[in-house]
Amino acid sequence: MPAKIIDGKAIAEEMRAELATQIEELKQQGVTPGLAVLLVGEDPASQVYVRMKGKACEKLGMRSETITLPADATEAEVLEVVERLNSDRDIHGYLVQLPLPDQINEKRVLFSIKPEKDVDGFHPVNIGKVQIGDPTGFRPATPYGVQQMLVRSGVEISGAHVVIVGRSNIVGRPAAALLLHKGEGGNATVTVCHSRTKDLPGMTRQADILIAAIGSPEFVKGDWVKPGAAVIDVGVNRVDDASAKKGYRLVGDVDFEAAKEVASAISPVPGGVGPMTITMLLYNTVQAARQWVG
Repeated sequence: MPAKIIDGKAIAEEMRAELATQIEELKQQGVTPGLAVLLVGEDPASQVYVRMKGKACEKLGMRSETITLPADATEAEVLEVVERLNSDRDIHGYLVQLPLPDQINEKRVLFSIKPEKDVDGFHPVNIGKVQIGDPTGFRPATPYGVQQMLVRSGVEISGAHVVIVGRSNIVGRPAAALLLHKGEGGNATVTVCHSRTKDLPGMTRQADILIAAIGSPEFVKGDWVKPGAAVIDVGVNRVDDASAKKGYRLVGDVDFEAAKEVASAISPVPGGVGPMTITMLLYNTVQAARQWVG
């Protein structure tokens, strides 16, 4: 029997409806959650992502601000905006859209963001809080979304063996930390694999839950999946396709057609993790506003 589809778009809509209630409660206390984004340069993918964030905020009645700087902006100009946002009482959370141009020290910029406004969860303070399970820390949006997809799809995480393919600071490592935590959405046994892992297919076949976040189109084959496993595909890759209207199509890091015949549940690309990422960013912003009030 083909796998159940884990519909990230539907889960995201469900969660945004929950957020609307929380936002209304904050507004009754005189606070409108505010999210700002700083975009440097004209990267097309970043521009699309930033527009989607703005529309999502507006739809929920949140305050939204986008600051754009040219690609040749200096590091000092970027840090000046960061400092302004750090002190803006109407902005409860903000992020600097990555990647940044080469002339800007990415680490210096990220470390300059006020931790209590770092809704992307990339500041060392928040990274540390996520590692130790401190709920006041902001969880990076993509792994946080992966966790919620599993929980809300009824996938049993507690006691499961989770294998993560990819060790990035954005997805792989924080996802491992979240799934190791005690409590709902945690208590898993986690293995993190990477480019130097020996017998990678043998490792993935041990997974009750397989998370692919390696950034390589259809890298994980169907016979790498343990029968009955749940599969979350984080990858978004463009592959040339002359038959497609745009000349390309989007695929994940998993060979979806083959894997869905083996897995018990699987997330598609597109329509899987993508919609969840923005939703969890909004969740973090509302959390920031609640912590500011409290």
